[in-house]
Amino acid sequence: MKEKKSSPIVIFVVLLIFGYIIINLLSDSNSKSNTTTNHRSSDNTFYILASQENMSSQNIIEKYASEKGYKVQFEYQGTLEIMNTLNTKASEYDAVWLSNSIWGYMLNNSVSLANSKCTSINPVIFGIKKSKAEELGFVGKEIYTKDILSAISNKKLKFSMSNPTTTNSGASAYLGLVSTLAGNPEVLTSEMLNEEELRQEIKTLFTGLERSSGSEDFLEELFLNGDYEAVVAYESSIININKQLVTKGKEPLYAIYPVDGVSISDAPFAYINNKNENKKEIFDTLQKYILSDEGQKLLQEQGKRTWYGGTNSNVNKTVFNPEWGIDTTKYISPVKYPSAEVIKEALNLYQTELRKPVHVAFCLDYSGSMAGEGIEELKDAMNYILTEKAASDFIQFSYKDKIDIIPFASNVRTVWSTTNGSETSNILANINNERPTGTTALYPAAIKALEALKDEDKNTYNTSIILMTDGLANVGSYADLSNYYKTLNTKIPIYSIMFGGADRSQLQPIANLTNAKVFDGKTNLVEAFKEVRGYN
Repeated sequence: MKEKKSSPIVIFVVLLIFGYIIINLLSDSNSKSNTTTNHRSSDNTFYILASQENMSSQNIIEKYASEKGYKVQFEYQGTLEIMNTLNTKASEYDAVWLSNSIWGYMLNNSVSLANSKCTSINPVIFGIKKSKAEELGFVGKEIYTKDILSAISNKKLKFSMSNPTTTNSGASAYLGLVSTLAGNPEVLTSEMLNEEELRQEIKTLFTGLERSSGSEDFLEELFLNGDYEAVVAYESSIININKQLVTKGKEPLYAIYPVDGVSISDAPFAYINNKNENKKEIFDTLQKYILSDEGQKLLQEQGKRTWYGGTNSNVNKTVFNPEWGIDTTKYISPVKYPSAEVIKEALNLYQTELRKPVHVAFCLDYSGSMAGEGIEELKDAMNYILTEKAASDFIQFSYKDKIDIIPFASNVRTVWSTTNGSETSNILANINNERPTGTTALYPAAIKALEALKDEDKNTYNTSIILMTDGLANVGSYADLSNYYKTLNTKIPIYSIMFGGADRSQLQPIANLTNAKVFDGKTNLVEAFKEVRGYN
């Protein structure tokens, strides 16, 4: 039988219909894609991506925007996190309020920022309990960075600060210290970073680091809730801390401005140029207000300087209190920041070589409820944190770090350890091979971690515990943990990551007891582990 051939016209019609379907599918796909990427561009809300340091100033913009009939929405991130966000999805935001202009140079060429203007000036300085500052001879005289270095090397001074690889104040302070100890060069270079004498001085300085915070707001909390003698923070943070200390009848901090250079943050407010004239008009109005006399006065009330260089004797002395060492009558010598590439190299060098090493214990939940997606997410998180993948966020462990992994379910199963944070293949294999089953021995796991860390040399290592759980603790008790912690007379922080059905009401008392924090990993466990790494 002869095969019947299709007519050319029929074939053409079929191809035409098929092509029409494909084009419409692609068009629909593109439409959805554009909606996902630019879903905010056509609505009436003005989206501002902001550094956490600017959270205290949100109400200034919101109040004025409300008066003008604008709806604004803030989203806060850490400094380096903002860079990643803008480099991947800048079209979802209308403006960015950075902590420091230097971070704008870290952006890809595809990110278009326009009309960026400094909104305030905030020096990053040492705040030392006044009695300690007097003991060190730091009151009423000019102090150089090497004077502070000498006090630390002689074990006369310890301090807390925000993490240089996750916060602006930490990074700015670190870059400033490197620059001043390098002799304030016109431009800090890669070659200078590799000079052994400079590296040894930076290492010595960070031996005095007692606690590290992954955010500026928590740095204030941990200082106020703990017993620490000094902090490296924004001048505005020192002012805010002192206000609370005085209210509680406690000794205030004394501000130290090294005469050989102080890091400055300038809080630039910039428009993200997404070709939307309506959003551009809103931005111009908001920026004009924050730079107006009224807006600048409100920023000053928060302890932020609004004069750009030089001195200012006409300030509110209840805010810029001279008794706290806050001096607006002397010229501050700002350090010069290096290029973006040198900044990246310096941050990586801090993480791998210069910082004080850590001994951290991870308590990981392998109870039955972790079976399935839970255990896979936990493995993904640990395979990120314990490998060189973490270097992309400057949170990798170094060869000097010690790590303990404590898996728990109905009981504490075992302890896997490494004394070289760069050699984690064995403990990763154990993490990946362990299977979930049983109940949740949360409190015994935390006690086991304390046992592992209690005898560590705190002058050599900073110690911390990261407790991850997906459910309710039903073995042991908080009283057991609290009693044991108090007998140790220790300052080891126990951070918790909530996952699955974990209950904050069980974890927050542990954070309160140890001057730590609870993180929410229910939406993204990897991101929670990344965040908590900034705190240890």
